[in-house]
This record gives sequence, structure tokens and C-alpha cells, in this order.
Amino acid sequence: MTAMKNPFSKLSEDGRRAVERGARSHAFARGAPVIEKGDPVSGAYVVTRGMLRVYTMTPGGKEATLYEIGPGETCVLAINSLFNDLLYPAWVEAEVDTDVSVVPGGLYRTLFAREPAIQELTVHALSSVVLRLMSELEEVHSHRVDQRLASFLLNQASAEGIVHRTQQEIASHIGTTREVVAKAVGEFSSRRWIESGRGRVKLLQPKMLAALVRRNGMG
Repeated sequence: MTAMKNPFSKLSEDGRRAVERGARSHAFARGAPVIEKGDPVSGAYVVTRGMLRVYTMTPGGKEATLYEIGPGETCVLAINSLFNDLLYPAWVEAEVDTDVSVVPGGLYRTLFAREPAIQELTVHALSSVVLRLMSELEEVHSHRVDQRLASFLLNQASAEGIVHRTQQEIASHIGTTREVVAKAVGEFSSRRWIESGRGRVKLLQPKMLAALVRRNGMG
């Protein structure tokens, strides 16, 4: 499903004026915390530039990404907390330098009742996050670390086959340690499937990575 890049542009004139008066803009540097687990939620978080990462912690104390929020998207967990008067159940950080518009809770509820654009934004957030969470759960439960790494690299690579992530960032996304990622990266590099550098990975044989994801062992 394609994200709505600027959901506020579809509001009625009254709705746009209400957002202009009531919404608060925040800028977060890469890696900055946005919401902590247990925080009260004061409004709906709409990303206008950049990317937010929503994550939880495994029993072993490792970060595991739940989903990401891109431009024109909002956080469904924040909306759930807002509508049901709950504390936020996870952590959120800025994946890159990110701008966020926070629409106060009362205003968001009013807009949701009146504005099709806000209803569409909310439904999009719910449906896309369900699909992302199902994908994450499937990978965690059915794939080994090397398969999860291969899948992550394939999903994150640019058209040129470049993934701009550190090993620690990759570990946080796939729910393991940097040391485990470093070992798997070393194995992939020795097979000439990838080329690893500081903060980046270049895919040399993406078809081999895809084949690994589909089978149970490394051959």
C-alpha cells in the first residue's frame, strides 16, 4: 500500500486551519528517542520527513524492530494508546533526521469523526502495520539469523544494491546482537555474496541471498 505523503493536504479548509492552529512540529536527529515505553501519549504522530522506528525489547535484552513509520504515515500504537487512554507499549526512535507533526488527542478525535483523509490515514496505519508485524513474526519464528539477515538486506537495499546500515542497526532490526550479525556478515562476505564496509553493505549476489531465505540450510 502506498503511503500518503501529505495527508493534511486532503483535509477540508476547516480541518487544515485546525491542524495549523493545533499541531506541533518536532525535529529529531538520527537516533534520538521520540517515545519511551510507558509514556503517556498526547497526540497522533505523523511523520512529515524522515523515518521513525518502533521497537520492543526481547527477554534477552536485545532490540527488535516492530515496524517503521515513513513520510505521510502515523503510528498505530500511539493512536491506540490515544483512543483507549493507555500508556505507550514500546519505544520509538528517529531512524534518520526526522520531522514529526503531533496532532493533539482531542483534535485528532474530532478530525477522525469528520475528515475522510484522517480516517484513511488511520486505516492505512492499521492495515500496513498488521502486515508488517505479521512479516516480522514470520521471520523471527521460521528463519534462522542468517536467513533473517539475508531477508533484511534484500528488503533494505537500494537500486544499486547498497544497504546503509551499521551492524548494530541491523542487529536491532532483526533481534540479535552485533556479534552475531558480524559473524553472519563475515560468512556472506567469504562467499562473495556481499561486500561489507563501514556503515554499508553492498549486495554482490542477491539471488544467492534470496535462495538462502527460501531454504533451511546454507549450502
